[in-house]
Amino acid sequence: MARKNENKGTMAFADTIRHYLEKRAENDVLFAVKFANPSKSVEDCVTYIINEVKKSGCNGFTDDEIFGKAVHYFEENEIEVGNPINCKVVVNHTVELTEEEKEQARQDAIERLRQKEMAKMRKHSQPKPTTEKKTQDVQPSLFDF
Repeated sequence: MARKNENKGTMAFADTIRHYLEKRAENDVLFAVKFANPSKSVEDCVTYIINEVKKSGCNGFTDDEIFGKAVHYFEENEIEVGNPINCKVVVNHTVELTEEEKEQARQDAIERLRQKEMAKMRKHSQPKPTTEKKTQDVQPSLFDF
């Protein structure tokens, strides 16, 4: 999976899977050996999970179900990963932004506000279109003659 093309939620999903697997490897020596397999990667694991989710037809899973699929991927020697799927993955926790991302978000918000205010000022400074008054056909009165 090309991480630069993914959205923040999908990157957070891959990071969550990686973090879980690393913690499990720290606490489980037998799993640590399988996790260290050079022919397997977290990116392929995520692809495997997404393909399995798609096959199931369900949209929501518990953390344990997804983590179980991740562990299964590393425990099986011969497992079909499937093709990468272009999709968005939603994680059920808050994504922490770096200081650079926070600063960029602030700058973007300031720019949007500035553009909005400039548009308001331009709108108010333009002359309002005058409505043409319809000339009524004036009927001459008897006194006009």
